[in-house]
Amino acid sequence: MSSSTSAARAYHHGDLRAALLAAARDLLRTHPARSLSLREVARRAGVSHAAPAHHFGDRQGLLVALALTCMTEFVTAQEQAAATPDALGNLLGVGVAYVAYAAQHPQAFTLIFDPEICPPDRPSPLTPLIERNHALLDSLIRAALHAGQLRSDQPQALAAALWGTVHGLAQLVLLGHLPPDAVPAALHALLTAVPGPQNAT
Repeated sequence: MSSSTSAARAYHHGDLRAALLAAARDLLRTHPARSLSLREVARRAGVSHAAPAHHFGDRQGLLVALALTCMTEFVTAQEQAAATPDALGNLLGVGVAYVAYAAQHPQAFTLIFDPEICPPDRPSPLTPLIERNHALLDSLIRAALHAGQLRSDQPQALAAALWGTVHGLAQLVLLGHLPPDAVPAALHALLTAVPGPQNAT
């Protein structure tokens, strides 16, 4: 079901805020977040031009709410990729899901990392989701360490290194410097280069 269909259905069921968010999400598929306007979102939702301001206050409020929607999609996609009994396989799956979301939803990915929407130096409405995402990575790394699939006495530093690498791969894909289908092999090479005790020399 398309976002525009979702917007119409939500509106007809009386949930105007959800209809506006669905319309904004639909526009985000083809427009950068910073180009969205309250008027354009209202037009897409088929409602009064005053409706977005009533529900979100201003354009910044709309973008924050939209970022929450996109961040929820992003985190959920990674969590769904971490549902196997294999800890290292889960790490690989999460990394692939991270980059796949960026490739499939480039404007949404850009929005959730916009420092004006999600400032790195102070809490924001996205902070709980960011912490949930970081907790997922931390738990997967600790599971792989416990299973002997990785070896490190600095799991937090390892988490930062893996996150930085995966985010860098996502940026390379977005900029067209790396084909998306090269990502699984790149991540597999990275993860197997951090050996478990049984592979140590």
